[in-house]
Amino acid sequence: MHSGDDRLLTGELRPTEGEVLLKGHDITRTEQAGRVKLGIARTFQINRLFRGLSVLENVYIAVAERVGAAPTIVRPAGSRKDVIEESMHLLEMLKLQDDGARRVSELPYGRQRLIELAIALGLKPEVLLLDEPAAGVPSAESQIILDAIDRLPKHIGVLIIEHDMDLVFRFAERITVLVTGAIFAEGTPQEIGADPRVRDVYLGQGGQG
Repeated sequence: MHSGDDRLLTGELRPTEGEVLLKGHDITRTEQAGRVKLGIARTFQINRLFRGLSVLENVYIAVAERVGAAPTIVRPAGSRKDVIEESMHLLEMLKLQDDGARRVSELPYGRQRLIELAIALGLKPEVLLLDEPAAGVPSAESQIILDAIDRLPKHIGVLIIEHDMDLVFRFAERITVLVTGAIFAEGTPQEIGADPRVRDVYLGQGGQG
């Protein structure tokens, strides 16, 4: 899947034909907010973090929004103990607990992407879309993101949109190869790796990225 095609899955774009199904239910006409409530979360596309707030505050806001305890002028952020505890659990899961009190703007780009992942997980998704998770991250930092993907809860369906075939083959259980927006091949990593058409078009020296 090419970067940007996930907008069809999140509801940002409407397909000209076909259907989008989630657990067998047609959600093709469901708006973006409705799809989030149904369990589709997306990250690693646009950095939408509150850079002047702390790491914990960023995650708190996302969790509070999900449970109906979003901060207001009357009830400022930080007033729900259960939301704080869940937010801290997410930070611990992604090994961000030591950065909880730091401003987002102080952190390296790779760790900011981990915060985006924590926010997405705070929505309790059933399906998590990761759009080129290591793109733009210096190689010295990219390993922390890959390790975090490795540690994602197994009950969450993860769809990775990626051009780095080494990364694809590291994580994928099933691969769909798109060429010019159409499905070119589908199968297990072993099947895709052995497909001579894919090797010529996608894995060869002159392949498309």
